[in-house]
Amino acid sequence: MSRILLDTSAYTALMAGDSRVADLLAQSEAVLLSPVVLGELYDGFLGGSRNLENRRILNQFRAKPRTVCVPITDATAEWFAEIKRSLRRSGQPVPINDVWIAASCMEHGAHVLSSDRHFDAVDGLLVSTLPDLDGRTADEILGYDADGLPT
Repeated sequence: MSRILLDTSAYTALMAGDSRVADLLAQSEAVLLSPVVLGELYDGFLGGSRNLENRRILNQFRAKPRTVCVPITDATAEWFAEIKRSLRRSGQPVPINDVWIAASCMEHGAHVLSSDRHFDAVDGLLVSTLPDLDGRTADEILGYDADGLPT
């Protein structure tokens, strides 16, 4: 895989010591983060007891030479509209944040790495899916429901 965009669930798995994520990242030419993923992480950090420590660890991760936070651009918005329209027509529900994440992947030609299976509903998206973490998705671990809303 040349480029991987980490979903929140994959970042969480990496921080929990999941060697599968670390191995995939080691093989990639670039590790991408979306501002949407950062927002989800910051939200989780604020809701937890280790906010400052989690931010320090995230900043160290972001400082790695191959890690890039890709901006949301007009091209991202165009991809978002196309993906959302296609999902609406097919009746496939995908949390809105994940539509933005998929749009960033399409814009940058990146695989999305996630434990969330709904990314498979996005036509043309390159998806690498991690199995559930200890029987739970990372969203459940972070306290999000199936619609991506805080529980």
